[in-house]
Amino acid sequence: MPFVSRLSTTPLKGTALHSQATVTLTENGVAGNRRFHLIDARGGLFNGKQHGPLVRLTAEFEASSGQLTIRFPGRGPVTGTAVELGEAVTTDFYGRGVAGHVVEGAWSAALSDHVGQPVRLVAVDRPGDAVDVHPVTLVSTATIEHLRAMAPDGERMDHRRFRMLIEVDGCGVHEEDTWAERRLRVGGALLRVVGPVPRCVVTNQDPDTGVVDASTLKAIVRYRGALARDLRTPVAHLPDNGAVVFGMYATVEEPGEVALGDSVEPVVADVLAGS
Repeated sequence: MPFVSRLSTTPLKGTALHSQATVTLTENGVAGNRRFHLIDARGGLFNGKQHGPLVRLTAEFEASSGQLTIRFPGRGPVTGTAVELGEAVTTDFYGRGVAGHVVEGAWSAALSDHVGQPVRLVAVDRPGDAVDVHPVTLVSTATIEHLRAMAPDGERMDHRRFRMLIEVDGCGVHEEDTWAERRLRVGGALLRVVGPVPRCVVTNQDPDTGVVDASTLKAIVRYRGALARDLRTPVAHLPDNGAVVFGMYATVEEPGEVALGDSVEPVVADVLAGS
């Protein structure tokens, strides 16, 4: 029986991931996941594609108090309550407008110093909105291990390169692909798997430093071939045009808690209908 083997989130898009024992899935995903994001001087989304070393930062957010702490290498953390909001902004997430407000405080200046250009910290108006396309991503451990075995530099390709919310163990290589357009009972939540996740250059970057050190995208295409094109998700706007895919997107039909060790079960009626 497939089961949840890893849960990963981060409150600030592009920064280091946190491993979680449990998450609560709402209809819009995990409320604290990607609660904040960055925009550049022109108001465009600024993330690991623009500056890989964002992963060297660790962000911590306590929703009940509004306390946000960002830890930087080589300097002290910047911390405070992220409740004073300024300018209203709408950020383009691959053709989808995400409403938010610039967060007042010392964070934007410190982040600008770190990345070497002006950026501003934005809190989304609706928690869960600052994901690329759909609120849930999942991949199987077997799929990641298969890529590691197939790639010349596979020993470098750990799970953090893919920045997935849910990792599933106990199933076969790319078994998650067969769940497309089906429902999954994952712990206390019911998901509907939509389609594959398009991958970008972030997967080529070392998840500790953000420096490009592997050819992950080429490795995926090398062994998947035409399958990478056949599995394009039916969404109009995708990162990097959806040319390379790895892992699956899902939406939340029934909210609930998901914990490590929870079973991952395709709904029988959906399996029969697709057979």
